[in-house]
Amino acid sequence: MSIWIVSLILVVTLYLLITQRIPVDVTAIGIIVVLMVTRILPPLQAVLGFANPAVITVAAMLMVSQGMIRTGAVGFIGQKVIKYSKGSPRLSLIVTLLIVAVASAFINNTPVVVLFIPIILNLSCEYNLSPSKFLIPVSYASILAGTCTLIGTSTNIIISDLSVMQGYGGIGIFELSPLGIPIAVIGLAFLYFFAPILMPGHTTPTCEMEDREDKRYLAELSVPPNSPLVGQDSGPFLAKRYPTLFLFEIVRGPRIIPLSDDSLPIAPHDLMLVKGSASDLIAILNDTVAELPHADEHLNFSASDQNTLIVELIIPPQSSLIGERLLDTHLQGDPNAHIIAIKRRSLHYSAQKIHSVRLMVGDIVLVRCSIDKLQQIRAGADFIIIEDVHHEIIHKRKARWAILIFTGLIAAASSGLADIMVCALAGVLLMVLTGCLNLRDAYRAIRGDILLLIVGTIALGAAMEKTGATQLYAEWFLSPFKNTSPGVVLAGIILLTSISTQILSNNATAVLILPIAIATALALNVNPKPFIVAVCFGASACFASPIGYQTNLLVYGPGNYRFSDYLKLGIPLNILVIVMGSLLIPVFWPF
Repeated sequence: MSIWIVSLILVVTLYLLITQRIPVDVTAIGIIVVLMVTRILPPLQAVLGFANPAVITVAAMLMVSQGMIRTGAVGFIGQKVIKYSKGSPRLSLIVTLLIVAVASAFINNTPVVVLFIPIILNLSCEYNLSPSKFLIPVSYASILAGTCTLIGTSTNIIISDLSVMQGYGGIGIFELSPLGIPIAVIGLAFLYFFAPILMPGHTTPTCEMEDREDKRYLAELSVPPNSPLVGQDSGPFLAKRYPTLFLFEIVRGPRIIPLSDDSLPIAPHDLMLVKGSASDLIAILNDTVAELPHADEHLNFSASDQNTLIVELIIPPQSSLIGERLLDTHLQGDPNAHIIAIKRRSLHYSAQKIHSVRLMVGDIVLVRCSIDKLQQIRAGADFIIIEDVHHEIIHKRKARWAILIFTGLIAAASSGLADIMVCALAGVLLMVLTGCLNLRDAYRAIRGDILLLIVGTIALGAAMEKTGATQLYAEWFLSPFKNTSPGVVLAGIILLTSISTQILSNNATAVLILPIAIATALALNVNPKPFIVAVCFGASACFASPIGYQTNLLVYGPGNYRFSDYLKLGIPLNILVIVMGSLLIPVFWPF
């Protein structure tokens, strides 16, 4: 009877995960509750997944990845694509694919793809290219490279820890590389040659809608006497260190000097009128290259300050501040709030100075304020608060620390000096202590829905094992393969896993298929390790659908794709993984 209850739970789970009628984390909680209520699992065993090393490791690696992104350790490489591609579609494609692949082999591939979507869109606008020629290949490159190492995708980490729990040992950090790298290289070559041919040339309204000047803030900065900018030509200095900042006017004493070129040396106490991104404005203030006029002497913009946020305040139609000068508002002079810059559509900087700007509906003010002050602002009706800008600011000064910590994590885990979970947690601790990652961003990086899904499916897998459902499913699976070799059965496992991951998430597929794969190997009296590795590659081989893998879904809208577009490159890549896995897994991991 228990087998049929578990089977019913499994069918309902699959239905809910495929249709997503309710959120996946709610589905996961439902699995745990039903297993406890039906007494299939005792409460302690049902929630044991929360203490599973895989869950802790995945959460820690998500935080480490966020630290790498926030410090610009990954992003600055991506920006080089535009610089060195020189408008060549082929060169742009291969450089992008290689950078994405290298990054995705070592950090979670989802933030890598998130990072590259705006880069690709910017590249497409800059050189009149079609982003749909790039975005699906970028997603596929990240998936291919993610299978090359243990930490490239959370799926491998989960399978490794479940393998340890089953008594078959974990997977080394580079153990999958002998097969993962050849698959990735052949896959990238396939994408390079066939993506320009098979991918649609959809245009995107991004370029037409994008007003690049409107995406920059107007700010007034003062040059302190000890600034490294003093005596420098502003153009080369800013272009090298703060590339989005554009200096268009200097106020020097009573003189207003509009800049027709970049050759004017900067003098102490100059007031610079600039436009630039939030990241570069915060960076130049944090580096003490410039400061806000009339700001507190000890004002800092450090990423490690836990009590303040950088936020955008939008002026709504009902605001009482409409028509007031920005520097006459109650924000100016408040010790808990400091105006940094303002952003407005069609704000001509030759006609406007930040001290004379009068607020209009839709204006966006960039402000540094305390958490307590933020609550006061939220209680009023003068502003609409957008907090996400704080989490988008890149703190480049910490990039070296982030790279050093990450390199140490990889070295310690790959040398066997410590377990991957210990290394990941140590990496998070060091990134927080060195200011590469603050606690707010660390908590924000944790994907609760993904972690709960892992916990819920682990509980379901344990129930399948306890009731004998896994053994029953393995026998059903083996019935068409009677009198065949283990290699043929292995190919069937990869095929089954690959098909399942097109409709389920890769993590859910791995947890559900792994017990069946191990039971199948035991029924054949062969080493389960090849079958465990087969699930690793099969679960990540999600190329023919936008549903099963998050990076595929991320590029769906920006690339203006149709479902059928994923089949053109996806089916050949799925066949590549299945064929190479079937042929080479027994070579590297003998039966």
